[in-house]
Formats: sequence, structure tokens, C-alpha cells
Amino acid sequence: PHTEKELLRGFEQIANEKMAEAIRRISVAKGFDPADYALLAFGGAGGLHACRIAELLHIDTIILPYDGGLLSAYGMGQAQVERLAERQILRLLEDCQAELPALLEQLNNQTIQQLQAEGFPPEDIAIRHAWAYLRFRGQDSTLEIECHDPGQLEEGFRHYYERLFGHWPEGRPIEVESLKVVAASQEQPINRTEAPQQTYRPEPQGQIAGTAFPVFHWDELRAGAAIEGPALLLNPSSTAFVEPGWRLLLYEGKNAVLELQKEKGRQAQNLKETIELELFTNRFTAIAEEMGAQLQRTAFSVNIKERLDFSCALLDADAELLVNAPHIPVHLGSLGICTRLVLEKLKLGPGDVVITNHPKYGGSHLPDVTLLSGIFTDEGELIGYAVNRAHHAEIGGKRPGSMPPDATALAEEGVAIPPTYLARGGKVQWESVRALLGEAPYPTRAPEENLADINAALAALRTGEAALQKLVKSCGRQKVKHYMAQLKALAADSLQDALRPWHGRIFEAEERMDDGRPLQVRIAITEENISIDFTGTGAPHPHNLNANISIVYSAVIYVLRLLCRKEIPLNEGLMQRVKIELPESFLHPRFEDDARRCPAVVGGNTEVSQRLVDTLLKAFGLAACSQGTMNNFLFGNARFGYYETIGGGAGAGPGFCGRSAVHQHMTNTKITDPEELEFRYPVRLCRFARRAGSGGEGKYRGGDGIIRELEFLAPMEVTILSQHRVERPYGMEGGESGRAGEQFLIRKSGSVEPLRGVDSAEAGAGDRIVIETPGGGGWG
Repeated sequence: PHTEKELLRGFEQIANEKMAEAIRRISVAKGFDPADYALLAFGGAGGLHACRIAELLHIDTIILPYDGGLLSAYGMGQAQVERLAERQILRLLEDCQAELPALLEQLNNQTIQQLQAEGFPPEDIAIRHAWAYLRFRGQDSTLEIECHDPGQLEEGFRHYYERLFGHWPEGRPIEVESLKVVAASQEQPINRTEAPQQTYRPEPQGQIAGTAFPVFHWDELRAGAAIEGPALLLNPSSTAFVEPGWRLLLYEGKNAVLELQKEKGRQAQNLKETIELELFTNRFTAIAEEMGAQLQRTAFSVNIKERLDFSCALLDADAELLVNAPHIPVHLGSLGICTRLVLEKLKLGPGDVVITNHPKYGGSHLPDVTLLSGIFTDEGELIGYAVNRAHHAEIGGKRPGSMPPDATALAEEGVAIPPTYLARGGKVQWESVRALLGEAPYPTRAPEENLADINAALAALRTGEAALQKLVKSCGRQKVKHYMAQLKALAADSLQDALRPWHGRIFEAEERMDDGRPLQVRIAITEENISIDFTGTGAPHPHNLNANISIVYSAVIYVLRLLCRKEIPLNEGLMQRVKIELPESFLHPRFEDDARRCPAVVGGNTEVSQRLVDTLLKAFGLAACSQGTMNNFLFGNARFGYYETIGGGAGAGPGFCGRSAVHQHMTNTKITDPEELEFRYPVRLCRFARRAGSGGEGKYRGGDGIIRELEFLAPMEVTILSQHRVERPYGMEGGESGRAGEQFLIRKSGSVEPLRGVDSAEAGAGDRIVIETPGGGGWG
């Protein structure tokens, strides 16, 4: 039996715990520890719960405004009234700079007139801000530059750009996107809060009947009043309760600050190891995500800005993958391998940046250009590495888009860049990179776009470097290093937990590429390790369906991550007890530095990686086969190359149907918006639809594929690179296979020409291509 008061107190405690848990989860997920901050309590009843919630959040300080019960309304009353005016310019700075002062004057007058019309006298109005929004021509994102003197705009833009990105690209025209002016009414006086010089203990003005709680009336206290809990503090708009163990001090301006008294409060100030590990995990992840956001903001190409075909990651000081943003799995698992292979060839010091796309050094295929840099403390101690990989839709090769289906050597696919310094000691070597992009026999068709995207990737590295250095300065290098190791250990332990029921078992599977080449795997699981043996896989491919060790690594680490039951970042802790047997095959051909003597690889990254995941999932019996391809579709001419991957059906599994019309497994890109596609390229999107009925039947049905139809408005070279055009995506546990994909050209005359899964063709104006992607397999 409980009294009503006890029940209410219990409900209050539950509500407070739920609220505190929500706050903690949100904060920790963003990498913030609530214990590092003060709790601001507002609302009429906010002060009643503040102490309890602060204790649950391990917060020691509470700020209690006098006007907490009126906070929003009070703030609105104190706020300045602002009016803004803006004008789109969209002209080069050098062409319009002389006109900018007059345009700014017009905007100034416009905002002032708006405020005068609302009753503000001219003497109470001031221009608060004047901004110009500048960017390099071709970019979407702008930088906000103060514009009180238009003659200083270029200097201000350069200063801000160098501070943000660490370098300045010479010779690029600057565009003025727009101007904006803000005028404001006179600023209201602010009631400043200052700590009192002296304190005193006030006498209570009353007591709550039936309790020992003294009552204090806020308006009758003066600055310096010190009140020990338990106590009630009242004013006309709010009530606060000072819990036992807390001390309230009234500041100048009537606002109060509460401090938890250490001898009476909780003893342990440090968060538990698990919570702190979660905090650091999210802090590391947030850095990788900000790197990705920076890369997208500053890139020029559709492939990076719109399709998001890039990945960013942080590696630890051992050059092992630590965390990544949720980007492209086929990139992510290979970044550690790539970095370690590069470091065998080149040393990385402070300010050094290396660029590469060569498969011998962990590059996935030539369009994927990797940048990596070491991150050091001010004393020169290595903290870790920042890495990104971005797909360039054009990097040279025999055909536009750099994916020739008939290539037999790496040199035919484009410009191969061995590990090369992009920057030494902070100085960027643009001319050497430009020279690389122009190398024969097949130089890039879009060198300026390549350089612009490399510039964006470099800016992303600088962002990651600055953020990790800031974290180390805040928390200490040893602590950061400790949680890097703990994060990898968590991944290793999570995988061991997931595999424990399978100790002593052997799993085998075989899949075939569309040309009949076998993919074979044998997985043996013991208490000590996992052995993954690809013996029996087909010989190196005569054309471009060759992978490399980094692709195999990506597929393996991805599937092992699927086995884990915990929410952990993809990291190389998963590989600590994994042994891979990889004989020479189309998964692991021999590579030379000379691109003319290397096998072609462009389909190894996109297609072999997907089929390798098919095979591994089949061995473990986790799910039916998904579409198992990226449906690489390319078109272009001598001036440009466009590239996209197209989704399809996902495989069903025990207890779930497969998703329709979606990317899965090793790719995670968006597709270009129709408006952007048609604006930038001479094509028309005729149809983009679900391919109804293409998923395999079963108790749980496989997802359907996609139908994509484009009309060409100018002559084009067209390339398709895909799989599951012959071999159908397998079903499991009695479920049916998904339908294979197909594609064909509809000529302007109306004739239909089928295309193979790996094929190319010449298309004329008025011709259309139809691509129907595979469905996923059914289950049961």
C-alpha cells in the first residue's frame, strides 16, 4: 500500500529518469557528455525537477533564471526587431565589383524603410550586418563574407577559404551568388548576471505545512543569498526546489546558480567505461561525418554532390579503420589496407597528403581517388589518419566514364596514380597532379572537375585533422588512444559473441559470375579464429572483372559486421581473429606499378564485390541473394562522362521480405535527381519505376528491381557493366530466385537492340535505353 503522495513521488521519479535518459541518449549520440555542462532550468515548474534531473545526468551546476517561467515571452520582448533584404547576383566578382556599393546602398535603404514603416525612429535603427555570399564558379555552396567594403571581398574570401580549407586554389574565377543586409532596432539593455562579492544566509519567510522545507521569496532576497537544500524558492512566475545536497547562490540580476556539494552529493564523478566508450565512439564518428559533409559541400561534380559516391573515415595510429560515416561499404573496408600499403612506399609527416587510385596499393578501381593524411599533435606525435575516397565520373580511359567493358589492361581504364604526394609540409603540389591527370595514353576528359573534387577531398581531410586535434587537446592523447583501442576491442568481442554458437562448424558456398567463373569460399570457425579460404575461385579475368585484396577485405568485414548483434561502427577490430586464404585468382591477380602490365579492375570493385557478398551470405545462410550488382550505367562523349549505379531488389530472409528498388550491400549511393540530370546533360528521363514481379516468390518475398529509361538528346557512347543477367539471384529455404536483369536500346526508328550485361554501344539523338535491374531472392 502506498499513499497518494508516495505514488505521485514515484511517478515523478520515473518521469525524471525517462527525461534524463532521453537527454543522455541524444547528447551521447552526438558525442557530448552532459556532465561537462551546466543544466539551464526554465518553465514555471522547471526548477522543481532541475536538481533530480541534474543528478541523473551527473551534472553539478544548474542555472536558474529569475524569469524562467516567462523565458520565451521575456526573450521575445527583449529581442531586437530585425528586417533583411537580399538580392541574387550570380555574376563573377570581377564583372560586378564596381556595382556592389550601389546595390548595398539600395538594400540598406530598403531594410531601414521597413523598420521606419513599423514605427521605429531613424535614430533607433542601425545596419547590423552586410554579407556577400561568394564561391568559386561551378560550386553550389557559398562562404559568407562581411561586405561593408566591397573592395575587400576577394581578400576576405581568400582569408576565410584558407582558414577553412588550409590552402588556396589559384586561377579560379570567384562568383557572387547574392548580397544580404540586416537592419535592426536599437539593442535593449541586458540584465547582466555577475557573481556576488559577498554571501549571506537569509532567514526563511515560511515553511510548507507538514514538512521541514523552509520557504524563501525570491523578490525579498538580495545578491549573495546562499541557501542550502532542502528549500523552496518562489517568485510570481515560477517555483524552484533546492534538493538536499545542493546549494543555491543568488547572483546580481536576480538569477541563481545551484552547485552540487561534493560531500553530500554523488561520490563518483567519472562516467562508467561503457558510457565513455560510447561517447568517444560518437565523437570519432561525428568527425568522419563532418568530413563527409565538408566534401559534399565543396565538391563540383554531380557524382559527389548529388549521388554522394564518396566515403570518409578515421584510422588509428596503426593505420587500422576506426570509424566511418555511413557512406559506401566497398570503400570503407579497404581504406585501412590502402593506407598500410601506401605507408610501405611513402612516409607521411605533418602537412603531408598522399593521393592514389592504384589497385596495387589498395585502390578499388581508377575512378575511386583516395586521399590520406596523418594527424599529429603540436609536438609531432601521430594520433591517427584521415582518409577519404571519392568516385570521379571521368578519369580517362578508352570510353567516357572510365569503365570500358572490353578493357584488358589497367591503362585502358584511365589514369593510374601510384602513391604520390599531393601536399608536402602543407604546400599543395597542384601542377604535378595536373600532369598526372594528363598522362597518355588515355588522359582524363575533365581535368578541371577532377582537380576541383580533389580540392574538396583535401578540404575534408583538413576538417577531420582539425577536429581530431581538438579532441586530443580537450581530452588528452592517451585517453583518445585508449578509446581507439577499446573501440576495436568491442568490435572483436562482439563478433566473438555472435560466432560462439557456431564454434567448430564449417560453412561452404559457391556462386558463379555471369560468364561461369566460380566464386568459392570455405569458412571454418573455432574458438581461436575464423579462417576464410577462397581456394577454388576462378583464375584472373581477361577483362575488367578483377578485384584485389582491398575489395576482398571490404566484403569480408561488411559481412562479419552483419553477424554482430551490437550497434558498433564498421572497424578493423572485426578482423583481429580473421585469417584469409587468398590464392591467385580474379579476386587476387598480380599487380605491377606499370598500369600497362596490370589487369583491368573497374568491374572488380562494383560487381565482384557484390557477388562476393552473395557468396559469403549464402555460406552463412543469413538471407537470400539481393540483386548482386550495382548496374553501372555510363554515357558521355569527348567533353564529359556521366556515371550512376541503379538499385534493385533486396533478398528476403527469415522473418522479413526483401526491400524493393533500393541499393544494398556494397553500395549506398543516391541517384541523381531528374531535374539535375536533365539540366546538366543532354538526356531526358522517361521512366523510373519499380519492376513489379521481379522479386522471387516465397513465404517471404524478394524485393523487386527497377526499370530506368532514358532518352538521349545528342549522340552518346553508352556503357553497361552489371551482373545477374545470366545467373539469377538465388532464393533460400525453398524460396524462388529473383528475375535476372536485362537492358536494351530502342532506336529512334523503333527497332530494339538487346545489350549484354557487360556491353557498350553508340546511341544517337532520339534513341532510348531501358535498364531493368534484378529482383531479390525469396525465402521459404
